[in-house]
Amino acid sequence: MDKTKLIVKKVILYAILLLIALTMLLPFYMMFVMSTLSTDQIYSFPPLMWFGDNLITNFHNMVKAINLPRAFLNSCIVTGSYTVLVLLFCSLGGYAFAVYDFPGKNKLFAILLGTMMVPATAGIIPWFIMMSKFGWVNSFKALIVPGCANAFGIFWMRQYCQNNVPRSLMEAARIDGCSEWLIFFRVIAPILKPAYASLGIMQFVNMWNEFMQSLIILRKEKLYTLPLLLRSMVSDKGNDYGAIMLANTCAVLPLLICFLCASKFFMDGLTAGAVKE
Repeated sequence: MDKTKLIVKKVILYAILLLIALTMLLPFYMMFVMSTLSTDQIYSFPPLMWFGDNLITNFHNMVKAINLPRAFLNSCIVTGSYTVLVLLFCSLGGYAFAVYDFPGKNKLFAILLGTMMVPATAGIIPWFIMMSKFGWVNSFKALIVPGCANAFGIFWMRQYCQNNVPRSLMEAARIDGCSEWLIFFRVIAPILKPAYASLGIMQFVNMWNEFMQSLIILRKEKLYTLPLLLRSMVSDKGNDYGAIMLANTCAVLPLLICFLCASKFFMDGLTAGAVKE
């Protein structure tokens, strides 16, 4: 009887999880469907739930409206550079807070955490003034450099290092004559792969979808990233929503591919440290 109850509970649990998963996937599915429909078909009622035959027309309209390859390249440059720098500097900062003792360490870390409580929008005006003084208006550097050592990334890497980096391994490397830099890049960095994957995906998604700072700092259309270019497709004179949905699909696909490729490491990074040995 107990075994039957356990099976029933598992079936109910899996059914609920499946329902939640389908609910989460439905917007993506409808976006893919709408990218193959005309604007009139998108507005039809009841809504069409299967793919149409307007994909080629939507593609031609999209290509006429925007320079998608250029915006895609811009987004790749900004997002890729930003993610790599975040992983480098945040792992170095988190590692330092986790394994080294230095004067003012706890106070400095408390200040670092305190900055996470300040809304990002509160710093937009000072950030723009600084970027203007640096001459970084209409430059990707304004989007990449300021946030490459952010508080969340350092906190994330510190927590992972505290729970998963064995001190004995570091001492053994020092005995073998390794320098501190060599210990980090040859010994510690491979251990941090799950943390790198999870933090990298989060930062990649955040920067890929970044709109406000790009809107403020990028004035030339040739520098537009995908969110800005997608916004330029919306017009008061009428919109081709089939082409817009196709452009959105092209913008979302890299995120899905990135997550699927690193999903195993992503889940390992999220659950690391949840159970201490």
